[in-house]
Amino acid sequence: MGENKTVQDLNMKSQSLLLFLWNKRRVLIFITVGSALASLVISLLIKPLYLSSAIVFPAATSSVSFSEQRNAKAAAMDFGEEEQAEQLVQILQSSRIRDKVVAEFHLMEHYKINPEGTNKFFQLNEAYNNHVSFSRTRFGSIRIDVLDEDPALAANIANRIVALIDTVKNEMIAERTVPAFEVNKRKMEQMTKDRDNIIKRLDSLASLGVIALDVRSNLFQAYVDSKNPEDRADLKEKIEANMRYGAVYDALEYQRNEKTVKLEDFKVSYEQAESDANNKFNHKFVVEKAVKADKKDQPKRLIIVLVSTLLSFIFSVFSLLLWEKIKELRSA
Repeated sequence: MGENKTVQDLNMKSQSLLLFLWNKRRVLIFITVGSALASLVISLLIKPLYLSSAIVFPAATSSVSFSEQRNAKAAAMDFGEEEQAEQLVQILQSSRIRDKVVAEFHLMEHYKINPEGTNKFFQLNEAYNNHVSFSRTRFGSIRIDVLDEDPALAANIANRIVALIDTVKNEMIAERTVPAFEVNKRKMEQMTKDRDNIIKRLDSLASLGVIALDVRSNLFQAYVDSKNPEDRADLKEKIEANMRYGAVYDALEYQRNEKTVKLEDFKVSYEQAESDANNKFNHKFVVEKAVKADKKDQPKRLIIVLVSTLLSFIFSVFSLLLWEKIKELRSA
């Protein structure tokens, strides 16, 4: 019995609600139609935005080791994984790229932001973030979306952002590698200078007749075997020079050989630093370039009208029910 009564009460309430809506149908129709027309007019006044998208994959590696060029070249041909994709998204969202795009396309003026305003940079960042977005796809690639009233400009901005990936990342790498190369360059120059100074001293001693230790003993034998007085006098001078400066010559020769070996060993590090500082690497694979859209992406006028109409209808019903309840309470 209780359940039947509950069902009857629900049926009565439903019938009462339907009767109430029927009695208020003119008001509801007027409000709903008015809302639909208003939302349609508003949606027509909203300037359309066109979407252009570019898709890129990060490269697995962006450096080519001088000592492992073959392996690095193979790695540079591979697509990057999650870590490289996250790094690429961070670079795309950085102020380095944003500032370059804003300056190149005059976006402060394009977004109608007062350059004299106190919060102009906040407004600019908000406008930029509302028009430019980056997202990872389920395939591990990066999607670059640009919305703009000008479809050609949207495509140009998207493609320019793609091109700036290499520019900005190479700038970041150069900030680290160029100073390192300059340090190696100064060290290389100093090591070369030190070796060359030793070679000059050796050449100076050689001009006096000082020769290497392994052939120095031959001078004595040549002096003994020589029959010509002039040759003997010349050999005697050389023997005396070697006796006086031979130890110095031997020490300098040892230093020269030691510095030459160190210089050759250091060349590997120097050439690697030079390669890192001077080479411009490609950090992405362009899967799809942005093209000029021929159909607007926003606003979705039908959705705006339908949602606005539905919400206005629900709000109208609720307001009328509330008003009737207030009238009942006042008359009670």
